[in-house]
Amino acid sequence: MAWRRSAPALSPGWLAVRLRRTVTATMRAVTTASDSCQPAARADRSDLRVIAGDAWAVFVGQVAVMGFAVVDTIVAGRHSDLSLATLSIGAAVFVTVHVSLMGLFTALLPIWAELRGARRLGEVGGSVRQALYIWAAASLLGLAVLLQPEPLLRWTDVPAGLQPVVVDYLAVLGWSLPAALLFRAFGTLNQALGRPQLVSWLQVLALAVKLPLSVWLTFGGAGVPALGVVGCAWATFAVHGLLLGLALWLLRTQPLYEPLQLWRRPEPPHGPTLAAFARLGVPAALTMLVEITSFTLMALFVARLGTTATAAHQIAANVAALMYMAPLSLAVASSARVGWWRGAGDEARARAVVMQSFWLAGGLGIALAAMVFVAKPWIAAVYSAQAGVVLLAARLLGWVALLHAADALQTVAMFLLRCYRVTLAPFVVYGVLLWGVGLAGGYLLAYHGVGPLAAQHSPVAFWQAGGGALIVVALLVWLMLGRVSRRAAASVSVTH
Repeated sequence: MAWRRSAPALSPGWLAVRLRRTVTATMRAVTTASDSCQPAARADRSDLRVIAGDAWAVFVGQVAVMGFAVVDTIVAGRHSDLSLATLSIGAAVFVTVHVSLMGLFTALLPIWAELRGARRLGEVGGSVRQALYIWAAASLLGLAVLLQPEPLLRWTDVPAGLQPVVVDYLAVLGWSLPAALLFRAFGTLNQALGRPQLVSWLQVLALAVKLPLSVWLTFGGAGVPALGVVGCAWATFAVHGLLLGLALWLLRTQPLYEPLQLWRRPEPPHGPTLAAFARLGVPAALTMLVEITSFTLMALFVARLGTTATAAHQIAANVAALMYMAPLSLAVASSARVGWWRGAGDEARARAVVMQSFWLAGGLGIALAAMVFVAKPWIAAVYSAQAGVVLLAARLLGWVALLHAADALQTVAMFLLRCYRVTLAPFVVYGVLLWGVGLAGGYLLAYHGVGPLAAQHSPVAFWQAGGGALIVVALLVWLMLGRVSRRAAASVSVTH
């Protein structure tokens, strides 16, 4: 892949040059087009080309963010099996909280994209300032969970010997949540504006800082004591602070954001605006909570199977999350484009983008799944030197590959449904299938058996049940999306 081929060139000077060029190109585009929100400015460009370009930019940034987890997984695995098991559990808790709350801000993407498509950029600033109230409430809620994780660890029967280290790990990592959520809002704003490149380069820069920092703090050196897996948490805290500082600097200094009128005194909480955010954001956040916990709770339930099973599961979960970045990037770019056309009043064009996204998601998912299935033993060996861990992880990666195509399709559909303000029905589907069939079914297959099937006592059971649930989810959400997009296009045709 191109980003891997270019990785050795990622020096700080090179990154600075790329960031400066990206900012300059963005400013030039805004100046030339006069108002980037006008549909006529892109009337001669293919939607497919726009989606591909934006999705690639988002993908580069998301891979860089996933690189945080990859770096920590490899560093912890090389440190000790205990560190890797601790990371598996602690990361599962943090990711559950972070991704769920992140849904509150991701759901704002279609709102801001529609304002752009409707040529109402001046209203975006007020909307962003109102979103700060959502950020403050979400940060407090997340900190309450991350700084007091003991009840959750006891409920999921995490081994007593692991619990103190997990608590220490989360005590550091938890304080990075407010900065991470605010940077997520910054990323959503840029995606809605059709300018995700700035965010991507910042995330690549952060990864370049994260790698040496995690190694240094984990193993120690140059007068710094070895902190073990907690060193990875301190490195994450530092890079999230760096990202937020750079984002605020860009918002304050770049002409791109001037039409948004962001830097005004925050208005008091506006009930109707916050209610609109809640109607879209809360079900979206709950849906992401169901989705992420259907996988991260696996780590907590798998922990009772021992260190080898936990370490192998962490490798599989890490690869699955890395694969997820491809459909996630496509979903972000597609939803921004659908929101653009809906804001411009062209529902037929919006539906055309929906159908393009279906074929892109399916093709991309199958291709990536095939590559991982073939390379699974080599991938597992990168993460660990323990033969037992590598053997079990390779087996799990086979199931990860098989379920990825369905995961890709349902991910894109979920984002596009938010463009049509459909969030409650998908939440119900996720709850019933991912929790009821995937997580609960996996638990029964692993520990109790189902009917004639004996208990497997292996993390494979969770991936088998989760994969079956994802296939049904993908089918149902695409049926929903096809129906609502067709109705929206038909209603405009009748009106005209």
